[in-house]
Amino acid sequence: VQLQASGGGLVQAGGSLRLSCAASGHTFSSYHMGWFRQAPGKEREFVAAITWSGGLTYYADSVKGRFNVSRDNAKNTVYLQMNSLKPEDTAVYYCAAVKATSTGWEIFNDYWGQGTQVTVSS
Repeated sequence: VQLQASGGGLVQAGGSLRLSCAASGHTFSSYHMGWFRQAPGKEREFVAAITWSGGLTYYADSVKGRFNVSRDNAKNTVYLQMNSLKPEDTAVYYCAAVKATSTGWEIFNDYWGQGTQVTVSS
């Protein structure tokens, strides 16, 4: 599966953005999907995940209550609604197919795509 994230941009603290991730391939609906982010000089970190059916969602503590992940399997698209953005949310955001492990969510089979830059000004 090939993935392309979009919707990033520059926003003031407290603002909102909605990221989209379009997937190619007819097997999209069979994958759990997730979002990761990487800030300059930092390691990539998990942000959110959603099960293949959309029935369950998971979030990093740092975004819980502010971000919402959803998906539309008919459109092969996963979304990340980001509200109450903070400067520390500034990063490149990536979507990926994910798998649950004993230590958390990890990228599955190296299925992740080009990211989108989110910059939050103070």
